[in-house]
Amino acid sequence: MKKIELPTIDFHAETVILANGEFPRSEIALSILEKARYLVCCDGATNQLLNNHNRLPDAIVGDCDSVSKENFERFIDIVHRVPDQDTNDLTKAVNFCRSQGRTHITFLGATGKREDHTLANIGLLARYLDIPDSNFRMITDYGVFDAISQDSKFESFVGQQVSLFNMSGTSVSSSNLKYPLENHSLNHLWEGTLNESLSDSFQLLLNGKYVVFREF
Repeated sequence: MKKIELPTIDFHAETVILANGEFPRSEIALSILEKARYLVCCDGATNQLLNNHNRLPDAIVGDCDSVSKENFERFIDIVHRVPDQDTNDLTKAVNFCRSQGRTHITFLGATGKREDHTLANIGLLARYLDIPDSNFRMITDYGVFDAISQDSKFESFVGQQVSLFNMSGTSVSSSNLKYPLENHSLNHLWEGTLNESLSDSFQLLLNGKYVVFREF
């Protein structure tokens, strides 16, 4: 069974991709940004980073339609322009990281601003489950999203708000959740939302791909 911990302010992410959504504000998200061993900015996220933080990017990836001319020229040596319009900048950044052998990646700034971008980015987490020996997660100011495709045990706390989203699953069962699931199919996007942990951990037994949100 896979064990999935909660991120903390002491977490040192191997690789962080900063997307161009709402810039992180929470203590945990900002700590992860500051302590990232390698930071990739999605195009226009470079502008937000330099306006809100003293951390500099290690790489800038995207179609470069939203990074400022000033920042483009300043960081030209680390800009990796990908004009392909069939993928979004987050996917371009992931592909760039994979080309370097980086498959343990934390996403920041991937939610907010536009709801369609938020939903698309959350959905991408399930897609990345197909990458061997990888670990992708998304940190927001309010909690963490993790994608799973195997039985998993989640670190938690009593009263923690938990939501589960079916991406391609056929059944899921739970333990230590206030509203238990027993071979539930979760046919609609909202069906697994607004649950609550009853302990310092909860378990999910499942078939298929799911995305789990845990509130900080």
